[in-house]
Formats: sequence, structure tokens, C-alpha cells
Amino acid sequence: MANTTRRPSAKSSEQSTVSTATIATATHPLQRNLALELVRVTEAAALHAARWMGRGDKEAADQAAVDAMRDALRYVDMDGVVVIGEGEKDEAPMLYIGERVGTGRAPKVDVAVDPIDGTNLTAKGLPNAITVVALAERGSMYYDPNIVYMEKIAVGKEAKGAIDIHAPVRDNLMRIARFMERNVEDLTVVVLDRPRHEQLIEDIRATGARIKLITDGDVAGAVMAALPGDTGVDVLMGIGGTPEAVLAACALKCLGGEMQCKLWPRSEEERKRAEANGNTDLNRVLTLDDLVKSDDVMFAATGITNGEFLRGVRYRGDYAETYSIMMRARSGTMRRFETHHDIGLKRDLPSGAAYVPD
Repeated sequence: MANTTRRPSAKSSEQSTVSTATIATATHPLQRNLALELVRVTEAAALHAARWMGRGDKEAADQAAVDAMRDALRYVDMDGVVVIGEGEKDEAPMLYIGERVGTGRAPKVDVAVDPIDGTNLTAKGLPNAITVVALAERGSMYYDPNIVYMEKIAVGKEAKGAIDIHAPVRDNLMRIARFMERNVEDLTVVVLDRPRHEQLIEDIRATGARIKLITDGDVAGAVMAALPGDTGVDVLMGIGGTPEAVLAACALKCLGGEMQCKLWPRSEEERKRAEANGNTDLNRVLTLDDLVKSDDVMFAATGITNGEFLRGVRYRGDYAETYSIMMRARSGTMRRFETHHDIGLKRDLPSGAAYVPD
């Protein structure tokens, strides 16, 4: 018996933008039913992580999300390899880089996961904690184990073509405003609240643009920038994690946005290690097509705590509600889900088993 009912909200949208050329060149296209399976994966992680909201234990919240996500991924019909995950095998016993996930059936895909984008947000009960999964054709996702941070700038479809990561902040914001037919003072820039961004914040304020500081969660920040009509955020700027950049790139490919990144070594030692492993040009601009080469991309996210573009999990006795978003680059489709879960059925599960939405 099904234990969920799905009701796409009034904001559900669907476009048919895939070209015949794209279809012809896709040797193993990702099937549409995979998209719904990914939502089930992020729902499972969110339902388990949200029990730890505000309880001050980010490690327990993350472990709950990892356990549930890994269990849910076992049922997805794909031959997946984790490219963006919890870390190397020796450090992460589950969802580690290189781990095989799925049923082992075609298609062969790269998998990027972030069981919680915003563990601190979850632990403190703050907004915009989400759980994320993305898929793309095998061998198409960027991975660099040597440098864990990138400088980033990201915008949505309206400002595509306006950004240049080498340009001054003022020039970028003036061009974004012109593309979006606004004044610079109308723009809102999302920036991670870190000491390394003091000069960036000063430069943004000097233009008259508004700033939304976030303490964590720059995957959510990039998605917010790509959905300005929903979130009121127009651009992401600053330095954040390299894995998060790849996940954000998957979402922006689906939404028709744009992102530019540069590797940002934290130390001279990290720089030398990267150069020794072939990254000789650290000023190279990485575009969406560098971060995820395929145009056959799927992205799903579920809210853990309330945020600008996703509401958090709500528990109602034996029932829970989740709010998710699913995107597919080949079709340009974005769907929103409000899902009602009969978690009372969890009583029938074996001891220690994770609840996986049906």
C-alpha cells in the first residue's frame, strides 16, 4: 500500500526545451522516472535529519541523513558512482567518493550528494537547510581532491551572459542589473558570512546593492540566486566549497542559469599540491560545462528547515509533510512537490531500518 500522496503545487512548471540534436547525441539518456526516485531519496534524508533540528548535534543530524539517503539510493534503478560525497573512503564509511550506489542497472551515472547542505543550520534550527542529490551521465562531473574551495559567482536565466568572475564587483552588479532591467540598488546578493569576505561585502555595499548573509549552505544560496522570482535573491558571490559548486552547477544547468568559478587554495601547500597533480592554471575560469559536462542532468532537493525556496519538514503525529523541488536539464522541467507521509507505518519496519518514502 502506498504511504505517500504527491500533490504538485500550483507553482509546478514544465517546459519543452530539449532539442532533437540533444536527443540524438545522448547515448544513454536518463529516464524520467529517475527524477521521482531522486525525490524519494531526498525526502528520506530530510525526514530523518529534521528530527535533529535545533538539538545542537550536527554530527547526529548528518549521520541520520547519510544513513537514510544511502538506504534509499539502494532502490534507485541506476548504476551510480558517487563523485561528490562525504569524503574519501578512509574518512567516510558511507556515501564516500567512489562508492557504487543504485541497483546496478543502466544508466551509468555520476552521483553527487549532500545529505545536509547546512548541518549547522539544522543543528541550530536556522533557515535553508536542505538535502540534495544530483545525477549526470558517467564521467561528466568535475572532481578535484586537492583544492576544496572555489571562488564563485552565480545568476539565474535573466542575467545569463552578464557575469565575469575576473571583473570588479561593481562591474558585475551593473551588468547584472542591466540584464535584469533593474537598478543596482534593487539587487540582492547572497554571501557566506565569513571573515574572508570582508572586502567583498564592503565592495557590494559600495554599489548600493543589498546583501543577504548566510552562515552556511551555499548550494541553497546558488539555487536561490537562480530563482529570483521566488526568493528575492539575484546573485551569489564569494568563496565556498568545491563539492557544493558541482551540486549547484547541476541545479543551474537545469534552471538555465550561469555560474563561473575559480579554484581557491587555502595555503601555499595546497597550491603546490594542486600544481603537482596537474592544476597548473589556478586562474582558469570553470564554467557550468566544466563543472558538469553533460546536459543530461537531474537535481532534487528537499527542505529540512524552512527557507526561501523550500519549506522544512513538518511532523503531525503519525504523519509528516515534506516540500521538495525536482529539475531536469534535458527538458527544462522544474516540479515542486508537497508530500504527505504516513510515518506511522514505520512501526512495521525491522529494527534500525530507515523509513524510505514509497
